[in-house]
Amino acid sequence: MRCPYCGAEDTRVVDSRSLDDGIAIRRRRECEKCGKRFTTKEIVESVPIVVIKKDGSRQEFDRKKLIERILRACQKRKVSMESIEQLADHIENEAMKKPRREISTREIGDLVLQGLWSIDQVAYVRFASVYRDFESLDSFMDAIKNLKDTEPDKEGKDPQKETE
Repeated sequence: MRCPYCGAEDTRVVDSRSLDDGIAIRRRRECEKCGKRFTTKEIVESVPIVVIKKDGSRQEFDRKKLIERILRACQKRKVSMESIEQLADHIENEAMKKPRREISTREIGDLVLQGLWSIDQVAYVRFASVYRDFESLDSFMDAIKNLKDTEPDKEGKDPQKETE
């Protein structure tokens, strides 16, 4: 850390304290050259999650928007808010694991479908009807028929993924 008084690069930490419930650290430093003390504040730099849309554009991940979409699929169903938030947490964590912190809307949709399959199959069908953008009533009915004929695997994976 460069000294703000003399510009020397040799400084030492005299004292460190946690700030903002551990989100930041306040450090008292002393310049080895001029002996003056100064304070710095270190904060963890967070890299936002970027969502890649179908048209190739990018926007910042919006957890609130994700929860709203899941809630819409679960409307009038006996699905707890805790289950919805856990699903949103899972999706957000999956996005954070990616090296570049980018996730496509397709990947998000697939993760929502996987989660809804194990939470509520009616909510799953509702979400799939919008997400998969069925062209006709027949394609929608085929998807429901395939659902009835297919059991999810042990991890609760989306059975429709195999039929596409």
